[in-house]
Amino acid sequence: MRVLIVEDETSAYENLKEILLELAPDIEIVENTESVAATICWLSSNPLPDLIFMDIHLSDDSAFAIFKQIEVETPIIFTTAYDQYAIEAFKVNSIDYLLKPIKTVDVQRALEKFKKLNQTDMLQYISRLAQLAAPRKYKDRLLIPYKDKLIPMSLTEVSFFYTTEKNTFIYLKDGRIYPYSKTLEQIMLLLNPDEFYRANKQFIIKRDSVSDITIWYDNRLAVSLTTDTPERIYISKNKAAEFKSWMIKEE
Repeated sequence: MRVLIVEDETSAYENLKEILLELAPDIEIVENTESVAATICWLSSNPLPDLIFMDIHLSDDSAFAIFKQIEVETPIIFTTAYDQYAIEAFKVNSIDYLLKPIKTVDVQRALEKFKKLNQTDMLQYISRLAQLAAPRKYKDRLLIPYKDKLIPMSLTEVSFFYTTEKNTFIYLKDGRIYPYSKTLEQIMLLLNPDEFYRANKQFIIKRDSVSDITIWYDNRLAVSLTTDTPERIYISKNKAAEFKSWMIKEE
């Protein structure tokens, strides 16, 4: 089986390559492309691989930009360092998705799923890939149930979302706090990922609310916001590079 790996982090590429060759020594890694431009160039000028492992966040753009420029006719397994980019869409439109750091058992599951697909299944997945390229519309306002009212709230007012013990709260920049019935996973699907970031299991934070970032002793990042938080916000070592890229990303 010929496999293309689309990944711009050397360590992530080496890890995935090692896992693949361990699980299936007959796999041929045909190439490792690191950007949208390089991937489009390679797919346009080489025989198609049997399967693609594709990181969503590449050095020059989101991988979804690939589907806007060329028709990809190969099944894809997506990889991502965090889950804010609508994982439900990956479930529907790709063979599988892997959360980083990628584990052997997850790759094995994905390969087994791929091998069970018939030609009709593969064609259906491939035909849906174009849907990922369509621009998503994100909410700019929420309706917050509070007591006997519904309060319209602009997302420009929000500093962060916080969850603890199965309860979720919206913290506003002016200090107001409201309970909210949705989980952080559900909320993240409504939000523009250029403006909001799933920092960890407890927090979704707004970019313009970040006041400073401290490099912690174990390579984690400690993030302070312009509004008080109920506990300190930490970004894991595995997500630190992505978070820093998100912070300086141009609108």
